[in-house]
Amino acid sequence: MPLASKIVGRTLRLPAPLTEDVEVEADIAVPMDDGVVLLADRYTPRHPSLSSPMPTVLVRSPYGRKGWVGLIFGRLLAERGLQVLVQSVRGTFGSGGTFEPFDERTDGLATLRWLREQPWHTGRIGTTGPSYMGLVQWAIADEVDVMAPSVTASEFRNQAYGGGSISLDLALTWLLVLDVQERRLGPVWMLQGIRRTLPRVLSSDLPVGQLDEKVFGRAHDNFRRWLEESAPDSPYWSSHDFSSNVGVGDTPVQLVGGWHDIFLPWMIEDWRALRARGRETQLIIGPGAHTSVSVQGVSSRESIAWLRAHLLGDARLVRDTPVRVFVGGGGGWRDLPDFPPPGTREAVLHLQPGGGLDAPAPGADAAAAGPSRFEYDPADPTPAVGGPMLMEQRPVRDNGALEARDDVLVFTSSPLNIDQEAIGPVRADVFFRSSLEDTDVFVRVCDVDPDGVSRNVTDGLSRLTPGEPRRDADGVAWVQFELWPTAHRFKRGHRVRVQVSSGAHPRYARNPGTGESPLTAVRLVKASQEVFHDAQRPSSVTLTVV
Repeated sequence: MPLASKIVGRTLRLPAPLTEDVEVEADIAVPMDDGVVLLADRYTPRHPSLSSPMPTVLVRSPYGRKGWVGLIFGRLLAERGLQVLVQSVRGTFGSGGTFEPFDERTDGLATLRWLREQPWHTGRIGTTGPSYMGLVQWAIADEVDVMAPSVTASEFRNQAYGGGSISLDLALTWLLVLDVQERRLGPVWMLQGIRRTLPRVLSSDLPVGQLDEKVFGRAHDNFRRWLEESAPDSPYWSSHDFSSNVGVGDTPVQLVGGWHDIFLPWMIEDWRALRARGRETQLIIGPGAHTSVSVQGVSSRESIAWLRAHLLGDARLVRDTPVRVFVGGGGGWRDLPDFPPPGTREAVLHLQPGGGLDAPAPGADAAAAGPSRFEYDPADPTPAVGGPMLMEQRPVRDNGALEARDDVLVFTSSPLNIDQEAIGPVRADVFFRSSLEDTDVFVRVCDVDPDGVSRNVTDGLSRLTPGEPRRDADGVAWVQFELWPTAHRFKRGHRVRVQVSSGAHPRYARNPGTGESPLTAVRLVKASQEVFHDAQRPSSVTLTVV
């Protein structure tokens, strides 16, 4: 393990270890309130400068305690002076009971009570970990002393139904990982499922409510529950929403994400709530997506500094600025006092007749050109190309093939005369008419280099249903929605491009156009779509620019 820790530590560019002498106590039994026993491993650093007992970092994981979890969140932290307890959540990797996704508060609180009674622990308790391992931190945020969650949010419902459509690829991929991870040769089963089974099933099979039978060979209770419990006020999601814990007490919280992470918009919401309540917090956003090695490296480095500062009183490595972001397009890392930074303004780019994109709104004569039109066929859904997806390793891609499709409208600016940096929220305002009441609008912003290569920067989707948003007398809806926030430099000589389409499958489940439940819909209806860009209906994208 020391050789593995050296290799991974260098790959993640971690600070030098304090010690390689780490004691590991495996399979510690931790009793829960209902008598179920969860298993945990304790990693304790041995060094003359460290006293015992000492503070503890609690890591609760559904992905096991050994392997990559034990290495990254156990040994690597312990080698840098932090005592860590890595626990398998209920129903996973030897822990008793049945795994119920997101139901983590009761067991988390029981673990904290048990931890505080152990003779080897004293003082404060910290937490760290990404994704689901971050949600379990928010479940007990009001009872811990310091937190360092990454690529996560305090509630998962909004991500599960991004823009009103179920995040189909995310749901099935994550459940597949959980389903096979404890099998013999689990990683092989996982790769086969992700690379072969899922693409085949997602490309054609309907209804969506029975895709689990194709993937798992059986009905999957959690998948079907998520489809059935789609309403924003669903009791299921309300009972697993931990946003009320954000900013409770005086817990310092560090949040680390990536610009193409699936949880980014909601992680920033948590950060804003912490700031509004005057809590000590730090926001760090790097390049990459949810499972990118680059994001894991940033998270590991920054969380070690944050936890050492607040548990051991060693603030030498922690940053003294509240915000640090990576500016894409060659802008590099930037320390900021806030997000977006002071002095920014809104820059509105209007869609123009003929495929142009410009700051001035279309003139009075633009109406004569009529709206831009395309046809969306859910039997051949517009594909997702890069962007925020669970297992995406290349989130930024050449969009040329996507933009050549007949179901994607493209609006492009003239070459820029100066560098232009967008740092902050991005909003779409699209005046849209469809032959169907049930349809989707997908908007993406791209950076087009002088060679004509179009690379995605940010995007988002909004689902239209009967009466929402309201249509005018001509059946035109004003569709307003937020895209992923961004930090990107559009260089001089580059062009800004906006795509408008009606999907990004299977990142978002295709809209069948019939208004039927996604559980049962098998009939697919083509939609005739129109995007307006005239003086009365000026469609646009708004960037926050420096």
